[in-house]
Amino acid sequence: MTANVQIIERDGVPEYAVTPYEEYEELVRLSEQMQDIQAYDTAMADAGETVPHAVMQRLVNGDSPLRVWREYREFTQAALAQKASIDKTYLSQIETGRKQGSVAALAQLASALSVDVDDLIDPGMLDGLERVG
Repeated sequence: MTANVQIIERDGVPEYAVTPYEEYEELVRLSEQMQDIQAYDTAMADAGETVPHAVMQRLVNGDSPLRVWREYREFTQAALAQKASIDKTYLSQIETGRKQGSVAALAQLASALSVDVDDLIDPGMLDGLERVG
């Protein structure tokens, strides 16, 4: 592939390589392919948790994130409330959307479920909030 390369020097040091356009396009394609492979390898090396498709589908379909994660982690409401040190009734109200839940309560629930707080926030809870910035 590189047999037709012309090297242009400046002061005796190679500065440019001139190659036929078809070979240039092939080099670009191969470079992009290598970047894709590296991105895949990086993603596969991430030791993060994998989540079953059924769980993701429930989240995408708009189910309560708190309920989805609670059920996936196999907690009853009572057991999760106890582990998160919040009232079971309050947990139920957050899960059903009757209450949004305080930042502290969501942090405690997230910790008990081993997820990030933002994993528990229903996108619908953000409707009507003013954006800052």
